[in-house]
Amino acid sequence: MAAQQRFAGLRQSWQSSHALLAIPVVLILVITVVDIRSPADVHLGPALVIAPAITASFAGPRLTGFIGVLALAAQAIIGVFHGGLATMNHMVQLVTIAVLSALVVLLSAVRERRSRQLAQVRSVAEAAQHVLLWPLPDQIGPLQVACLYLAAEDEAQIGGDLYAATRTEHGTRVMIGDVRGKGLPAIGEAALLLGAFREAAHQHTTLPTLAAGLEQSVARYLTDFEPQDEAGERFATTLLLEIPDEDPITRLTSCGHPPPLLLRPGEAVPVLVHPAPPLGVGPTGPEDYTLDVFSFEPGDTLVLYTDGVIEARDPASGFYPFTERAAQWTDASPETLLHHIRRDLLAHAGGRLDDDAALIAIRRTTAPHPSRRHGRVLHGGRHGSATSQ
Repeated sequence: MAAQQRFAGLRQSWQSSHALLAIPVVLILVITVVDIRSPADVHLGPALVIAPAITASFAGPRLTGFIGVLALAAQAIIGVFHGGLATMNHMVQLVTIAVLSALVVLLSAVRERRSRQLAQVRSVAEAAQHVLLWPLPDQIGPLQVACLYLAAEDEAQIGGDLYAATRTEHGTRVMIGDVRGKGLPAIGEAALLLGAFREAAHQHTTLPTLAAGLEQSVARYLTDFEPQDEAGERFATTLLLEIPDEDPITRLTSCGHPPPLLLRPGEAVPVLVHPAPPLGVGPTGPEDYTLDVFSFEPGDTLVLYTDGVIEARDPASGFYPFTERAAQWTDASPETLLHHIRRDLLAHAGGRLDDDAALIAIRRTTAPHPSRRHGRVLHGGRHGSATSQ
């Protein structure tokens, strides 16, 4: 299927290039006819070099060279009608068109080579993304899930932002994080954190102990691989969530990461959290991390995100009003919600982000079992206790 899609894409590109080829061909014909009918002291032949220059903008070196040869032949025809090819003027024009066409073909070949190299880099980055950021399933237990990754680097489709999810005995654990830096240099640290989470998520019974385990993994990595000139500057913000299948709550531990956004019909509310420092610079014991608990009822949607979303700026340097914009789509499915946010975010930032951005939308779809249903827990509960807003 993928091979058929690639073939269809190449065929469409080939057809598009050959359709555009009519432009330089018509241009050569018009210049030739006009020059032949013009007085002897009017010389339009040098303008023929425009044809291969135009061709290089949409075609490769072969088609560009073909148009260059047509331009050279057209100049020869013009010379025959205006005193013969042996005149100094026409000989100079022929040499000029030949040299300039050759330069255009050379530049086209260099551009095509760079395009192939860029395509290879993007292919490698895409493969790395699929290896590191395993696609999240659309349904995890009672949860509908959608995810989105927008890389700031042109040549990459992955950077320092990361996310993962895993099923446990009684629910789902989710992580979203942001390694300092962006683009390909941050992939190594992102890979370490993802691997550590996927293993440790099944070994620790609480989120604070899980956060402490991840801190130890990051600290060991930095001890072995952190450059001397960047000592103390490598860290990762992380948000850890535990969503039980039966209880209408979500448990959360934040390591310096932006709080999630809770969407309910007609409202979007940032969840109140009590963050610890980021991984790599902060505490090392479970007692140093806070467990926040908040209600997560059927029909509610949680949006996890990295700071590349809320720090995106418009041309006037205004930050993206994430909460206000997301409130427009509280009834949308997770996939549709992220589609709206992606389009709106890129429009706000002028089509390009300055930092990587990752989002996960999670909607609870199944009501908890009556025998396990707790009372409504409001935002900001610490260590499992409910507190009012």
